[in-house]
Amino acid sequence: MNRYPRDLHGYGATPPADPWPDGARIAVQFVVNYEEGGERCLLHGDDSSEAFLSEIVAAEPWPGQRHWNMESLYDYGARAGFWRLHRLFTGYGIPVTVFGVATALARSPAQVTAMKEAGWEIACHGLKWIEHKDMPIEEERSVMADAMRLHEAVVGEAPRGWYTGRCSANTIALGAEFGCFDYLSDSYADDLPYWIEHDGRAQLIIPYTLDSNDMRFATAGGFNAGSQFFEYLRDAFDVLYAEGSAGQPKLLNVGLHCRLAGRPGRSAALARFIDHALTHEGVWFPRRLDIAEHWASAHPPDLHVLRPSRLDRGAFVARFSGLFEGGACIAERCFEAELGPAFDHADGLHAAMVRAFRTADREERLAILKAHPDLAGKLARNRALTPESTREQAAAGLDALTDAEFAAFETANANYYSRHGFPFIIAARDHDKATILDLLALRTQRSTEVEFAEACRQVERIAALRITELLP
Repeated sequence: MNRYPRDLHGYGATPPADPWPDGARIAVQFVVNYEEGGERCLLHGDDSSEAFLSEIVAAEPWPGQRHWNMESLYDYGARAGFWRLHRLFTGYGIPVTVFGVATALARSPAQVTAMKEAGWEIACHGLKWIEHKDMPIEEERSVMADAMRLHEAVVGEAPRGWYTGRCSANTIALGAEFGCFDYLSDSYADDLPYWIEHDGRAQLIIPYTLDSNDMRFATAGGFNAGSQFFEYLRDAFDVLYAEGSAGQPKLLNVGLHCRLAGRPGRSAALARFIDHALTHEGVWFPRRLDIAEHWASAHPPDLHVLRPSRLDRGAFVARFSGLFEGGACIAERCFEAELGPAFDHADGLHAAMVRAFRTADREERLAILKAHPDLAGKLARNRALTPESTREQAAAGLDALTDAEFAAFETANANYYSRHGFPFIIAARDHDKATILDLLALRTQRSTEVEFAEACRQVERIAALRITELLP
């Protein structure tokens, strides 16, 4: 058994409709990352200087040395950039979420006071602005706990949201394990919030962004001018807004850094984008916490949904053997395949079951065909069909035939079996009794090779209809 943990399905073709308050078409959510004073620095007990997200092109860490230019660029974010962004957002009356590195917040009391007075949400952005990818899980758990304690001591309340950014493969699971966060944001997987399950508990994920993010001013191939930043944000907004008008509202994340977007030329581009968004109706400017509270109320998690990929062998085979008549072998082969969240939906499980059926040899598939009962045959008259077949034949009116109609079906079924060596198979729900009888006569005249392929297609169609009764 191989269970694939990544969810490549998500909401699929049917994302939640009308998710935002007052019928808003789009939520535009601004994040101000406050990292200044939390970056790598010898003064912070690190063994080298910072080299990430600054104006210094191709910066490298300096082992054992302070990097004065790097430090002063980060200082700019705290001393000037933060206040420019603060004036901009308070001037527009737009609340933001701060991703605050706990040690950075502790070194910036005036900025924390300004954030709180503006009604901004302050989420936790880790203890220090460093990589977590190489941390053993116990160390990362401890570091996250230290960050939460320091955050609460500095801000005056525990963080309700978490975003590490430079995270490990364990970060989301650890955040869910703490059980105290309204949302986690170390994901870029969707345009909308979504739920995950961890150890029987639901955890809300509000995805973040690396594209509509000013970090691209400090990366190769990114933005070189404020106009590029504005145009990208505008285009992203326009596409998502149009999708919202079609009944599929979306979330646009905009990621900002005090030392980057806080520069005059970039803040001007940000202001132009806000002006553009404000010319549209149905735009909501929430904090991430507002999104989390609304989503939990409007779209609560359902931990009781049947998830095939999480069943053990016995439960899986028992539940899904009936998708194919006599199909325990198909269910067993399917169970051994690489299943994951994408197969916990009707279309996904059908694809997995069909793949198992198609990779069976001809004799195995022939056995599946022969396990199907005759339509309107003796088993039907004696009420000896499986529950699935009983419902399907009834849907086509085959449970209410006259004696003459029964006789006609009996003769036609015998002729078909005599010619091809397996019973006539058709997805009865797609037809009525008259059409079925006509098709039975027509298909009897075809070659057995053509009919074998057609019968297999009909078996797959029947399985698809049966799966939709079990899964969304």
